Amino acid sequence: MSTGRTLVWGVVNTTPDSFSDGGRHLRAPAAVEHGLALVAQGADVVDVGGESTRPGAARPSEAEELSRVLPVVRALAGHGVVVSVDTMRSGVAAAALEAGASIVNDVSGGLADPAMAALVASSGATCVVGHWRGHSAGMNDLAVYDDVVAEVRAELGARLAAFEAAGVRRDQLVADPGLGFAKRAEHDWALLAALPELVGAWGRVLVGASRKRFLGALLADGAGAGGGPGVPRPPEQRDDATAAVTALAAAAGAWGVRVHAVRASADAVRVAARWAEAAA
Repeated sequence: MSTGRTLVWGVVNTTPDSFSDGGRHLRAPAAVEHGLALVAQGADVVDVGGESTRPGAARPSEAEELSRVLPVVRALAGHGVVVSVDTMRSGVAAAALEAGASIVNDVSGGLADPAMAALVASSGATCVVGHWRGHSAGMNDLAVYDDVVAEVRAELGARLAAFEAAGVRRDQLVADPGLGFAKRAEHDWALLAALPELVGAWGRVLVGASRKRFLGALLADGAGAGGGPGVPRPPEQRDDATAAVTALAAAAGAWGVRVHAVRASADAVRVAARWAEAAA
C-alpha cells in the first residue's frame, strides 16, 4: 500500500476490557459499523483485535478470540476495507487472512507463538512485528532498561531477523517499537524522540501512541495527594495529544500510525506530507 504519506490505522477493539473503549464494539454489528465509520473519517487500514493488551489483562481463549474477530474481519473485507488482524496467535491470524484480512499485527513479534513467522512466510501477508517482553499480566515488571533505544533496536532487530530466517521477505515486514509494552513513560518518550533513528534502521515503522498511559500522565490534571503527579487524563481525552504525536511521527518518517480517533490524525498526516513537499 502506497499513499505518498504516513498511513493511518483505525482501531476496532472487539473486547470487553480494552483500556480505551472496552465493550463498546464487542458485538460484531457495532464493530463493523465502527470500522466503516473510521474508513469514512480517513483510515487507510482498520486493525481488528479480539484480545486486550492493556497492562494486567487476562488472555481470552483462542476460540473466544476467533469468535470476536472473524465476523468483523469478514464483513469489513467484504466492504473493500484493508483489514489488519491484531493477534499474537498464528491460528487466529491464519483464519483472519482466509476471511479477508491482508495484514497481521503481532505485538509480540512472534514471541508469543513461534509458528507466526512460518505463517507469515507462507501467506505472503504484510506483518507488523512489535517489540515485546511478555504478556500483559506481567509486562510492567519487565520495563527495565539501561538504554531503551539501543535495547529495543537490538531486541526488535533480532525478531525481524528471525522472521526473515523463517522465509519472510523484508518487504513484508513493518517494525513497531511497542510503546507502552514493558515500557514506562520515559521509555516511550525516548523511543519517540529516536524515531528518525529507528526509521533509518528499520525502514517501515508503525507508531502506536494513541491514548496510551504516557500521554495520560503528561496531561494529568491537578496535583495528587501529598504533592503527587496528579490524576492522569482519561483515555478518551487524550486524542488531541495523540494527533500531535501523529504529526510529529509523520514528520519523522513513520510509515504508519495506529489511532482510535481517526479524523484528526488523518488531517495531521496530510499536513505533514504537504509541509514536507513544500520543504522539498
